[in-house]
Amino acid sequence: MNDASGRSGGKVFLAFTLGALVGAAAAVLFAPASGEETRKRIKDFTEDVTGKAGGYVSDAKKRVNDGLSRGKEAISDRKNMIKSAIEAGKDAYAKEKDRVERGDEA
Repeated sequence: MNDASGRSGGKVFLAFTLGALVGAAAAVLFAPASGEETRKRIKDFTEDVTGKAGGYVSDAKKRVNDGLSRGKEAISDRKNMIKSAIEAGKDAYAKEKDRVERGDEA
């Protein structure tokens, strides 16, 4: 799903998220606070970002694995269809060969 400029929704969302994270980090670093408070804010922010990133990564992995599973199933289905078509062709060839060898008319 692309917008008029050719950007996908996922890329726009990722850019927005990264921008929000950079903005939040800048706000934490430049807010007037003691060193101890700033370190605590940075630690809390890092933990929050790490948790969210882990969620995004696991979601992406799940989507990739689901896509791979569907792809494997589709390939397996096509492979079985081709095998069936080849077997049907072989059977038809053998029947026609037997008919010709017996001298039967069509």
